[in-house]
Amino acid sequence: MIQPTTSFKGNLQLLPPVDGLARIDIIDASGIVVASIENQPGKQGSLVVYRYLAETFEIIDADAAAHGLAVFAEHTADAKNRPGAHPNIDHLLAIVGGSDPLHIRLFEA
Repeated sequence: MIQPTTSFKGNLQLLPPVDGLARIDIIDASGIVVASIENQPGKQGSLVVYRYLAETFEIIDADAAAHGLAVFAEHTADAKNRPGAHPNIDHLLAIVGGSDPLHIRLFEA
């Protein structure tokens, strides 16, 4: 597990790349896909973080979500100030706030 810094860009450099990964589905407790993160420009940072969380934790519970928020670094504060602007961070904020844990499904390219 990495020790997150205060820089999202710096944290991404600590994580493995997502070459060969097509997308990630974020799944709720009932098995419904609540979001997908495609491997495309503008979404790759979130894809890297969620893949890391999926490989580090069995489930995205409050502990995993808190760690993910630390990895998102400065973007977490922006997400708190602008709900909806960072939906992938919003999922983690909701879990830390008491929502049910989520599961991650990886899809190789």
